[in-house]
Amino acid sequence: MRKVTNNNRYKVPFFKTVRKHWMLLAMLSPALLYVIIFSYIPMTGIVLAFKNYQYSGGIYGSPWTGLDNFRALLVAGKLGQVTRNTLLYNIAFLILGVIFEMGSAILLNELFGRQFKKIAQSFMFLPYFISWVVAGAIMYNIFNYERGVFNHILNMLGMNSFDLYNTPGAWIVVLIFLKIWKQTGYGSVVYLAAITGLDQEMFEASSIDGASVWQKIRYITIPSLIPTMMILVLLGIGNIFRGDFGLFYQTVKSSALLQPVTDVIDTYVFRLLITNSDIGVSAAAGLYQSVLCFVTITVCNKLVKKMNPDYSLY
Repeated sequence: MRKVTNNNRYKVPFFKTVRKHWMLLAMLSPALLYVIIFSYIPMTGIVLAFKNYQYSGGIYGSPWTGLDNFRALLVAGKLGQVTRNTLLYNIAFLILGVIFEMGSAILLNELFGRQFKKIAQSFMFLPYFISWVVAGAIMYNIFNYERGVFNHILNMLGMNSFDLYNTPGAWIVVLIFLKIWKQTGYGSVVYLAAITGLDQEMFEASSIDGASVWQKIRYITIPSLIPTMMILVLLGIGNIFRGDFGLFYQTVKSSALLQPVTDVIDTYVFRLLITNSDIGVSAAAGLYQSVLCFVTITVCNKLVKKMNPDYSLY
C-alpha cells in the first residue's frame, strides 16, 4: 500500500477556507485592525533613526543622516550601562516572577476555605491596580529622610535615619521587591487557571497510593505547569530589553545619583527626548532596543524548539 505523504494530501483553496469560516474571520477582524493600526503602521517611523528630524519636513521629509544617530548614542557612553541594567533587572524579574507566581498559585489551590481563598486572591491581586505614580508617592512618604514613616520609627528606637534616596545600592533590592509585589497576584492567575484545568484523576490516584500534599505538588502539579511556564518565560524574554518605565521613573524620579544603578533603556530614551529634544537619537535608541528584543526571542525560541517543539511559540 502506498503511503500518503504531506505533499499528496488535498489542499483546500484559500478563498474556499475564507468563505467557509467568514464568521470567525469577521470576529477576528477588530483585533487584526488594532494590531495593524497601532503596531504595524507606526513601524514606518523607524526611518527617524536614520534622519535628522526637522519639524518643517516631518518624518518623511527630513534629511537622511545615515548612522550618525547611532554614533551619537555610542559617543554618549551610557548605552552599555543602561543595556546591562535593563537586562539584569529583567532577568531577576523573570526568575523571581516565575517562582513567586507559580508558588502563589499552588498555595492558593491548596487552601481549603473557599471564602478565605477568594479574600487571599483579592489581596494578592490588589497591587496590580495601583499605578506606579501612587506607588512612588507611597514609597516617598515611607522612606523620606526627614519626614518618612520608616525613619520616624528608627528614630523612636534610637537608631540613625536611613537615606534611601542617597543610597544607590539599596535600590536594586527595592526595585525588585516592588516589581514582584505588583505582578505576583496578576501573574498567578494564569498558573491557577492551568492548575484548575489539570486532570483530577491523577490527584485522586496519588491519594489512593498514599502520596502526601508535597509529593503531589512535586510530582504532578509542578511538572504539569512546565508548558505554561515555558510559554510565559518566552513571552517575558521577548521584552527582556524593555524596562517597566513606570517602575524605574516614578519611584526613582530624576535623581542623578541613582541613575548608574536604576537607569534603563526606556528612561534613558525618555531623558534624551525631554532634555535634548533630539528625536533622531531617541528613535535610534528605540530601534536598538527593539532589535535586541527580536534577536533574543528568536534565538531563545529556536533553542526551546530544538529541546521540545511543543513548548515553542512558533
